[in-house]
Amino acid sequence: MNAPETEAVGNQITRLTRMSVSSLQDTLWSRSHSRDFAFARGDYLRNRVLVVGGIFIGLLPLWTLIDWLVLPAQSIHAALTARVVMLIVLLLTLFIAYKSKARLSLARISSGLLLATPAVFYALVLSTLTDSVSSLVGYSFIPYMLVAMLAIFPFTLVESAVLGMALLLLEAYALHTSGILLTAQGLQAIWLLSALLVISITANYFHLALMLRLYREATHDPLTGLLNRGALRQSMEQFGTQESAAPRSLLVMDLDHFKRINDTHGHTFGDDVLRHFSGTLRRSLRPEDLACRYGGEEFVAVLNAGKQAAIAIAEHIRAQTEASSLINYEGEPVKYTVSIGVASLHDGEPFAKAVMRADNRLYEAKKQSRNCVVGV
Repeated sequence: MNAPETEAVGNQITRLTRMSVSSLQDTLWSRSHSRDFAFARGDYLRNRVLVVGGIFIGLLPLWTLIDWLVLPAQSIHAALTARVVMLIVLLLTLFIAYKSKARLSLARISSGLLLATPAVFYALVLSTLTDSVSSLVGYSFIPYMLVAMLAIFPFTLVESAVLGMALLLLEAYALHTSGILLTAQGLQAIWLLSALLVISITANYFHLALMLRLYREATHDPLTGLLNRGALRQSMEQFGTQESAAPRSLLVMDLDHFKRINDTHGHTFGDDVLRHFSGTLRRSLRPEDLACRYGGEEFVAVLNAGKQAAIAIAEHIRAQTEASSLINYEGEPVKYTVSIGVASLHDGEPFAKAVMRADNRLYEAKKQSRNCVVGV
């Protein structure tokens, strides 16, 4: 195996290692999630809340009947009042979930409310009981039900662990109220709930990892790992549903003489060039920006920046590209360049129209001399 092939294998191993570490981070917490995936996870949470919340509201009359039949007289009034409050909170939860389209923060609030409402009701019931051991019949399943429900939602491992620990504390409080916390029965209940929590967290891991994998396959270019054209358009539609005073700009980039690279060095090396440029693009952009392989050797970036700042970033990308080189399969260095068109995104303007304006400026850059930025 010659030096270039050895380097290629090493780069592939490095990419796979980084992907494994990134996948673990993505399931641990949401800080490393891209903005486009945050939109998708928010909508996924929203749909789950709407379905489960609707089921809870449908079951409220049955639960109220159980309150009447099971609870002692001194607890019925408080329980019925709590059921009315629960109905109001669940309706509010559904309203927040309905309004949370493309808003992950609201989706997380609604899912938290959905899980917290039965838990708070359970704690209230416990606080009103005098004969707790017998009166918990029909209610002691609530912590187990809520822990099992964690597996329904695409929570991160940290989110599931925090919610699960809160439910374990609730169960410990229930067992303490019943006077059996430190008995064999109480310890068995804690152990059973802990085991169920581990199963739910494991389900969350596979759930979120599978969701990430399917989402990336559907929305990302397999060669470069950047967003594909359809995913970028969808993200821009989601941006359009949010009010933002921050200016946005658009870069349309095209690698110069890319067909010549393919013809001279082969299509496999051409793929290496595309991957190399996508790495330059990632390093030059900020986490809040979006980058996309728009087709062939054409790339698009959406920046949360005004036009002058976008031109400066585009010039940085152009300079970094010009200064870099790749070693081809014969061990020879190969350089390439990029031309870039820049346009501002106007409020209410269709994304396709902005792309057309930036593409016209890219055409001007190609006509002038290539390896340049046109933004005027």
